[in-house]
Amino acid sequence: MGSGQSLSCAINLNTKLTDAQKALYQDTEAIQTILKAYRRIAIVGLSTDRQKASYFVASYLKSAGWEVIPVNPKADEILGLKSYPDLKSIPGKVDLVDIFRPAADVGPIVEDAIAIGAKAVWQQLRILNLDAAERARAAGLLSIVDLCVKMEHGRYAGGLHEAGMNTELITARREHRFV
Repeated sequence: MGSGQSLSCAINLNTKLTDAQKALYQDTEAIQTILKAYRRIAIVGLSTDRQKASYFVASYLKSAGWEVIPVNPKADEILGLKSYPDLKSIPGKVDLVDIFRPAADVGPIVEDAIAIGAKAVWQQLRILNLDAAERARAAGLLSIVDLCVKMEHGRYAGGLHEAGMNTELITARREHRFV
């Protein structure tokens, strides 16, 4: 639908990224790879507060079939799942590290993601640490910045259009929402 008036809300939110940065850190192929192939997600900064975005995103991803691993040093359990103090404490491999922490905290989290062999890092909406994002890319990880994993999942799984969002995707095909 373009930038004119419409009855739906556009998915492309205001961002501070340039077009070149969007191409690097909001690449649709990388997003779709993450959403389709990476099923074990560590959520750093997952809150125990049901009203926080991190809690809502985690509960959505859990119900959609993802293995959610809470990372919060102040919690023992979130969403009925054991919480870990940091990424290095998690047993086994982690596919995706989803970050709900201030931009100033992202650098060491990305370093830990690299150290544990994660395949991707995702900085949630309004979290912009481009130096850390580039370190992740240089280490071979997929790196997404300033997007919401839940919204992108809904966008590509065919759910956001039902809420009046312009997903910028036109298709008659619908993937299964829940794995």
